[in-house]
Amino acid sequence: MTEEKTGNPVSASYTHAQALEILAAARPATIKAAAEKVLDTLGEVDVVVNRTGLAMLPLIDTVRGTAFHLGEVLVSEAHIRVPDRTVEGYGAVVGRDLEHAMAMAIIDAAIAAGHRADLILELLDAERRHQQEEDQQLLKKVEATRVQMETF
Repeated sequence: MTEEKTGNPVSASYTHAQALEILAAARPATIKAAAEKVLDTLGEVDVVVNRTGLAMLPLIDTVRGTAFHLGEVLVSEAHIRVPDRTVEGYGAVVGRDLEHAMAMAIIDAAIAAGHRADLILELLDAERRHQQEEDQQLLKKVEATRVQMETF
């Protein structure tokens, strides 16, 4: 099943899964600041869930191509409803940062409502660029440790 693209600039640029992936890896201070701006005009928010807990960490065995669970990881999750706009938002992040999860849920609800799309699209674009730059820096560091071995 594919996600339907709408007239919403966020939905037209990112799938829901892509937006959540970027938000989960976003810099906490950046996402929290954006969520504060969105929250000012979003309306009343009902918190359904705001908790930490353990979740299984799935990985793929690259040789066999099968999924397995590496172990448990601490996650923070938040689930909210915005009754005035009849939308919900969800956020989950690795670690014990409930504010980050709540900020993610607020932005997710705003995306669903088509609210403050300009601000959210700017946030997603900036965070995606930042994450790509961080990945490039990490790859450069890894490459610097590569050893070329000769075989006889």
